[in-house]
Amino acid sequence: MPRKKKKFKPFRSVLLFFSIALAASVIIYFSVRYFNKPSSVVYPEFGISLPSGYGIHGIDVSRYQNNISWQQVKEMKIRGVTIDFAFIKATEGTNKIDEKFGRNWVFAEKNKVVKGAYHYFNPGKDGKKQAINYLETVKLKKGDLPPVLDIEDLNAVPVPLMQQRVQDWLLLVEKEYKVKPILYSNVDFYNRYLSSRFSDYPLWVAHYLQKEKPRIERNWLFWQHNERGQVNGIRSYVDFNVYNGDSISFEKLKLK
Repeated sequence: MPRKKKKFKPFRSVLLFFSIALAASVIIYFSVRYFNKPSSVVYPEFGISLPSGYGIHGIDVSRYQNNISWQQVKEMKIRGVTIDFAFIKATEGTNKIDEKFGRNWVFAEKNKVVKGAYHYFNPGKDGKKQAINYLETVKLKKGDLPPVLDIEDLNAVPVPLMQQRVQDWLLLVEKEYKVKPILYSNVDFYNRYLSSRFSDYPLWVAHYLQKEKPRIERNWLFWQHNERGQVNGIRSYVDFNVYNGDSISFEKLKLK
């Protein structure tokens, strides 16, 4: 005997459809919310996007930023983001001192901005003499960030000679402060000319082409991710950086 055909019940079908659609929407929402977080977030007040996932932000400055109001820098707070540290240009070559270094150094400290000082390296000059210029100018103390060597150009100097001069600078400064200096460079220059010999030095890397992290294989300490940031108290554009770690490791990094 043939079975009776079941009657089509449109209400149940509609209810099933909306239940499936709702479940799918919830899954998609939480997938986007928790597994596809944005790699950067726009902060109009800073004029740039800041990479996500980093809690400690900072800037680096030189005479090109002119007279800085460090009080305004310290007081600026946007959605929980503050300027937590500043690297300040101190010296260049064997005898140059950045004309704003003294002012920046004093007022950054006065306004309780964690500070570090960097030397802009000239490959055409003796490394030890450049280190002496830095050491005679910069007096780092407890609570400051380690010394920094900024190396970005060859200036037609043979690579082995450049590397030896860089090594001379690093060793002399390390001997003075009993801590390994930080190397600053861009990704391309570091990979081409420094990685083979200086991989054991902490790295501050410049790279502007990715939003979540610099395109480099080795570990890094600081990342300069943008050169067109804006900060209260500074009239010109300023470089923005993040620290690759938490507040505990940041405290440990400071000079003792």
